[in-house]
Amino acid sequence: MPSATVSAAPRQRRARAGPEPLHPERLSDRLAQRLMQQIEGGAWKPGDRLPTEAQLAAAHGVSRSVVREAVHQIKSRGLLRSRQGSGVYVSPPPSNRPLAFDPTVLESIEAVVQVVELRRVLEGEMAALAAKRITRTQLAGLRRSLAAIDTASAGGHDAVEEDLSFHRAIGEATGNPQFARLLGFLEQYLREAMRVTRGNEARSADWMQQVRNEHRAIVDAIAAGDAGAARRAAIAHLLQGEVRLQHGGVVAIRRRDRPLRPAKPRRG
Repeated sequence: MPSATVSAAPRQRRARAGPEPLHPERLSDRLAQRLMQQIEGGAWKPGDRLPTEAQLAAAHGVSRSVVREAVHQIKSRGLLRSRQGSGVYVSPPPSNRPLAFDPTVLESIEAVVQVVELRRVLEGEMAALAAKRITRTQLAGLRRSLAAIDTASAGGHDAVEEDLSFHRAIGEATGNPQFARLLGFLEQYLREAMRVTRGNEARSADWMQQVRNEHRAIVDAIAAGDAGAARRAAIAHLLQGEVRLQHGGVVAIRRRDRPLRPAKPRRG
């Protein structure tokens, strides 16, 4: 199988041969890695303008949505920046080292559980802040994101991208752009963890219904402006996901864990 790695060869040689098509698995992650290697290898210098989405899509044999997601990932690392009406440019080398995880972070199921725990800490507080700050427009968008998960699941898809979009909408509703930036960075790791958890949940209609109920509980609490209930609902959703991994035989059952009922917004 052709490698997704692109060497720092002279530009003329790359132009003649062209990049090899990417393997369909995790396209945006693989494209992001390839483009970062080109940037770090000097193929594009600070201040250089990236090719357009359409040009990158054609060059690498992927869709424009894959290019958009890959560029979003690279922006979250501070390697690219957008200029209004002009395009995307290579950023100067950062003065501080950006946050980065070991790329092998998800090579074990235990690491997947660790990422779920990380999400629990982050997303509980995001939901609480969103309950206090969400606008009508953002709430409508959050509900559309929720409906998109159900639509994708009903169509036989894993709904990972839709699930990520749902949680991204909660982050945006906090009114704090740092949450969106952090989520943008973490998504490259959250995506694989979500594939594992959603693949496990898809084995049971009851589990799928539980997930839908948990998502709705988060939205209902945010819509009610109940920060405490939103926090509890978000945390319960992620705890339940870990419990489902245990009962699905994906990870060992830890006796201290037990299923939690999704939190409901308090009335009045």
